[in-house]
Amino acid sequence: MESLSRDLAPPRTGRWAGLRRLLLPLTGRQAPKPGPGVVGLVDYLFAGIGHDALAAELGRWLAGSGRFRAFVDAYRDKIRRKLRGASDQEARSDVRAELAVARLLLGDRRVELAFEAYGSGKAGPDFTVTFSGATPFNLEVTRLRGSPVAPAHGGPLLTKLHQLPPSKANVLLLAIEGADAAAFDVGGTVRLIRNRADRKDEAFFVDRDFDGTRGFYDRFLRLGAVLVWCDAGTGERRAAAWVNRSARIAVPERAVRACLTALRAPGSG
Repeated sequence: MESLSRDLAPPRTGRWAGLRRLLLPLTGRQAPKPGPGVVGLVDYLFAGIGHDALAAELGRWLAGSGRFRAFVDAYRDKIRRKLRGASDQEARSDVRAELAVARLLLGDRRVELAFEAYGSGKAGPDFTVTFSGATPFNLEVTRLRGSPVAPAHGGPLLTKLHQLPPSKANVLLLAIEGADAAAFDVGGTVRLIRNRADRKDEAFFVDRDFDGTRGFYDRFLRLGAVLVWCDAGTGERRAAAWVNRSARIAVPERAVRACLTALRAPGSG
């Protein structure tokens, strides 16, 4: 990865002091003085859009994890473009979910992440994950807006199937609100969708941009697993996994277990 020192000269005292106040933990306790590298990186990411609660939170994450800081520095231009394109609070929350997941996964030193390896702005997965000794896999992160109750029409599961490449194992991560990842019943949702396909409900799938049931199955078999993660949960309720035993390319089971463990680590705030 590129040097962390690139373009990270210490900012002027006034700006540094202002950002330091933003980086105080939500508990109100005094935070360690942010180093010039962290301050400069946050300034770069939020240049032109202003520092807010997300900037403060990201600064705390950067200060607390050297691996996450190296990741953000390596992909600083892509992340800044994402932040600039997030025009409202919902879009900002989507970007936050991606960065929070990256931070948690990088807490496991066996995990390496590449960000948008298929190109910025293209309909490919967010991350390529390499777990020590295992075949790399794609990870697409999407935040479910609204109730985590799994919709009968498939919701984000069907939508995200269109973004899964055929050449690698693929994992979809759903970030949900609430305190229990089990609130989104992936297995039940998949059964409902497959029942429609078995009944040859062609119109249902055509309306969702598939080439009928055959097109749905072609995409569904690219999905190796689904992870559900809720930031407000604790312990095992924080993350759950569903594995697609029909997938053409399976996700290594020990990699799925490692992701679960990382996602169940204490909260992102």
